[in-house]
Amino acid sequence: MTKISIWCRHVGDSIIGIGPNIPWSIPSDMKRFKHLTTGNTLVVGKNTYESFPNRTLPNRKLLVVYPDLDYEVSDKENHKVINNLEQLKDYENDLFVVGGASIYKAFYTTEGLKPEIAVDCVYQGDLPTNLSGDPVSVSACIEVLEKEYTPLPQTFTLDNIITTVWLKKNAFVSQEAVKKILNYLETEGK
Repeated sequence: MTKISIWCRHVGDSIIGIGPNIPWSIPSDMKRFKHLTTGNTLVVGKNTYESFPNRTLPNRKLLVVYPDLDYEVSDKENHKVINNLEQLKDYENDLFVVGGASIYKAFYTTEGLKPEIAVDCVYQGDLPTNLSGDPVSVSACIEVLEKEYTPLPQTFTLDNIITTVWLKKNAFVSQEAVKKILNYLETEGK
């Protein structure tokens, strides 16, 4: 099993949201997310889960992290509630960690859960001033990323987003997963 995190954060402050909103809407970012995660199992928190249209993402299995195992999911065949991340340490399939901030933080601060691969997309534009709510940041995860991961030398720029793939130091990293991600990023937008 390989754990892969993927996010799009704002340059300089690592904000991934303001209140419940992603503070930018870039079709290529959504396309990248869809392409990289389709056919895989995603780990999400309850708020992120509820932000998906109809509380689902087609062609993906969702593991919703929430303390109440009786929480009602929209697709009982493909969505499962888990209340203990330790259950995922020995998960058989690849896992994509896709948010929110508390889920990222839990993975990046727990040995045995740290992703082997991080797809770090950094939005270079301005944040809108008309959104209400508290900023949501992954700064704590970025600190771990910069200490415990090595960035691959190539970066990919599309629509004001710079994407870098990072690999966890001293970890077994699936070359197949890395190649799949890099192949897509190299051809994205062409």
